[in-house]
Amino acid sequence: MSLDPSFVGRTYPPTAPYQVGREKIREFATAIGATDPAHHDPEAARALGHPDVVAPPTFPVVVTMAASRQIIEDPALGVDYSRVVHGDQRFAYTRPVVAGDELVCVNTIEEITSRGGHGFLTTRTDVSTAAGEPVVAVWSKIVVRGEA
Repeated sequence: MSLDPSFVGRTYPPTAPYQVGREKIREFATAIGATDPAHHDPEAARALGHPDVVAPPTFPVVVTMAASRQIIEDPALGVDYSRVVHGDQRFAYTRPVVAGDELVCVNTIEEITSRGGHGFLTTRTDVSTAAGEPVVAVWSKIVVRGEA
């Protein structure tokens, strides 16, 4: 099944809030080898003007991957997840993610194309606080490999 191009522009409902924990940030930073003290030590982060530890720049993937299930699991769109490979990811920050943030995601399908028998799906996830303060926009492109 190919991706349905009529989904371009579709926006999904906001996700439930995700509470960003200090230990989650530390664990993520350790897992990716991010050694900046601001990712691990609240005092180091405060010395830089942040209220608590600061998440590494790719941390929003933790939240947006879960939120993307809205899109991936939409049967009418036609994503066969067993055929998906990651194509691209980029971030545009308004401000850093810090421990204590309560984040909400809104997913929008920005582009659907087909090339060489493969489907390309680009999504934008706008991440904001539960109070509505913008934090980061995350674009993701996945490739749905065609049948061999």
